[in-house]
Amino acid sequence: MSVEYWGKPVPGFGDPEARVLIMGLAPGAHGSNRTGRPFTGDASGKFMFPVLYETGFASQPNATDRNDGLNLKDLYITAAVRCAPPANKPTPGELAACSQFLDREIAGLENVKVVVALGKIGFDAYLNHLKRRGPPLHQTYLFKTYPLQDLSL
Repeated sequence: MSVEYWGKPVPGFGDPEARVLIMGLAPGAHGSNRTGRPFTGDASGKFMFPVLYETGFASQPNATDRNDGLNLKDLYITAAVRCAPPANKPTPGELAACSQFLDREIAGLENVKVVVALGKIGFDAYLNHLKRRGPPLHQTYLFKTYPLQDLSL
C-alpha cells in the first residue's frame, strides 16, 4: 500500500483563541510529516488525543489525518521546528531557522495563559521565544520538570 506524505513544513493547529498552548519538538517522520498536522498519525497522538478529548479540548479521541474532522477548543498545538529533523533531533541551525515562524505564530495567540512545553527542546524553544520577545506584558512563571526517580524501596 502506497501512502502519500505531506512532506512540507507542518503548521500549528487548533483554536486561534486558545488559552492553552502545547509546544512540541518537531514533526515525527511518519506522523506529522506524513499527515501534515501535529501529533497526528503517530504513537504520541494516540496517547495525547484521547486525553485531550476526555478533558474537553478535542472534539474526538483520535487523529488520523488532516481531514478527519478533529477540532480543538481552547487549545493550540505547535512545535519548535516545522520540518521532520534527522534522527528526530533538530540542530541548533534548524531551531534558529524556524524561530521566526514560531515567534509569529505565538504572537497571534493573544489569549494564551498556559504553555505546556513537551521535552527539553520544546521547553527551551519557548524560553528562547520569551527572550526574543522581550519583557512580558504580564507575569510569566516557568516550571521545569525532572525525570521521575525510582521510589521503590
